[in-house]
Amino acid sequence: MNQILLLEDDSALERGICMALETPDCKVACCSTLGQAAKLLPQQRFDLLILDINLPDGNGLDLLRALRQRGNRTPAILLTANDLELDEVAGLEAGADDYITKPFSLAVLRARVQAQLRRSNPAQPHRVELDGFSFDFSRLEFFREGTAIELSKTEQRLLRLLVENRGRTLPRSLLLERVWDGGEFVDENALSVAVRRLRAKLKDAPIKTVYGVGYTWEVDK
Repeated sequence: MNQILLLEDDSALERGICMALETPDCKVACCSTLGQAAKLLPQQRFDLLILDINLPDGNGLDLLRALRQRGNRTPAILLTANDLELDEVAGLEAGADDYITKPFSLAVLRARVQAQLRRSNPAQPHRVELDGFSFDFSRLEFFREGTAIELSKTEQRLLRLLVENRGRTLPRSLLLERVWDGGEFVDENALSVAVRRLRAKLKDAPIKTVYGVGYTWEVDK
């Protein structure tokens, strides 16, 4: 499981980032001050750091410099409203692996996060077995009780989102954005059609409609 440390003092943005990144295979530990981050960092191993620069009690850039000086090489993404080229250069020279200026799209942040995690875990397989199904998202092989299932690219993306977030209800707006790379020009009915086709192909898959909200891959409690 991937562990991410998020240091962000904007509570609304913090919630949005957590919703975008958290899955059964990825957990986000949140803190809003340098002091809180300093307490969390020695307590567990993190696979990625997401650090805001301007904080109530200091500067995330200083924290990153201190970590690098101590030999901590955990990949780090800086978040900041400072969009000057010199600011970006300073962040990268301090040891950041990526630099994202605010405001930003959560879809872009998610893609950057996944890229960093892939680099740090290049051989990590992505195979899921549950409820009589076997899904290999690396090889794009999908089976139901040993029988191969052919899925379209859209169905593959939808399935992956539901499976990786199983037990959580994914809003229709989030699914439209992530399945269709932004979703601005996609008819909302396209999602209903994709879900219907995916259910027909998987048969008995616990894909449940949460009326007025979205969809979930239901898990036993």
